[in-house]
Amino acid sequence: MEFKEAVNRRRSVRKYDPDKALDSEKVKECLELAVLAPNSSNMQLWEFYHITSKDILTKMSPFCFDQNAAKTAQQMVVIVVRKDLWKKRVKAHVDYLNNVFGNIPKKEQSKRAKFAFTYYTKIIPLAYADFLGFLGYIKYGFYWLIGLFRPIYRQARKSDMRIVAHKSAGLAAQTFMLAMADINYDTCPMEGIDSLRIKKLLKIPSSAEINMVISCGIRLPEGVYGDRFRIPFEQVYKEV
Repeated sequence: MEFKEAVNRRRSVRKYDPDKALDSEKVKECLELAVLAPNSSNMQLWEFYHITSKDILTKMSPFCFDQNAAKTAQQMVVIVVRKDLWKKRVKAHVDYLNNVFGNIPKKEQSKRAKFAFTYYTKIIPLAYADFLGFLGYIKYGFYWLIGLFRPIYRQARKSDMRIVAHKSAGLAAQTFMLAMADINYDTCPMEGIDSLRIKKLLKIPSSAEINMVISCGIRLPEGVYGDRFRIPFEQVYKEV
């Protein structure tokens, strides 16, 4: 399918055909494409819970307020933000860099290697490290003062970094839904959920956060609630 076709085909489908099952392996392949989505500093602070169990799907429905998209879903994917794993991701990057550049003394490293190692061993820890939110506000104030004299990154608070992680997860979710549309599978992203009960059901760590739940299936004709509505492009497009 052409990219434009996939984008235009993707709709939030609220009713799925109960007689048409999904191939779990194909859905998994779409999730493999989702991990190729752009994300902040390539930290990949996400996890994907692919629900295929009929029992779990039945238990999930009331936690999604029994939306039609949940009640009729053949499968579900829960997009989970794992900002709490940032230290493990840093270690993974450092191990990767050692493999790429070789574990050599710093003075012998190329300029590119020095920057990469510095970024993941100093800059990223500075951005993500916090203590009950206090350190974030200290960094925010410090950067604000520097910003009086030159451009500087300002999103330093704990809440800012939480937004960063959720934005990356959202990009992965969109990539997944477009990949599904490309193979004529349908989806519906759901934010109307009881995240606490879902976390308990799926045994998701308390330190993690659910970004969204995506129901999956094959649409029924009445599963798309009307024609697509969008604000006129001229109202949202600004050429500078």
